[in-house]
Amino acid sequence: MSDTVDDILICASDAIENGGKGVRFPLTAGGEDATGFVVRHGGTAYAYLNRCAHVPIELDWAEGEFFESSKLYLMCSTHGAVYVPETGQCAGGPCRGGRLRPIAVVEHDQQIYWQPDEYVRPVRA
Repeated sequence: MSDTVDDILICASDAIENGGKGVRFPLTAGGEDATGFVVRHGGTAYAYLNRCAHVPIELDWAEGEFFESSKLYLMCSTHGAVYVPETGQCAGGPCRGGRLRPIAVVEHDQQIYWQPDEYVRPVRA
């Protein structure tokens, strides 16, 4: 299987481990510069816009550090909101039923790619 025109390379598949450090990538969200991130949980890669549902700030406390200490949830470093890695749904904290904005990812040929949509687009040079 080969990547399509819309698939944008993020990283090699082995760059992310279950519950480990994520990989950030540049994009535009609603026309503004932003970042997305990809993590692995339960053997599957998940990607989200790097923006807390509670307050629109980046989640990671150090670059690529998205999981809280148990490695079961993604956590906003600023306010402690926690999210389910598989769905981005708020699981506790001040996000109150919010959710992270998912970014479609595909994994093939030992690479992880993201797919733009109407809101998240590649950064223009």
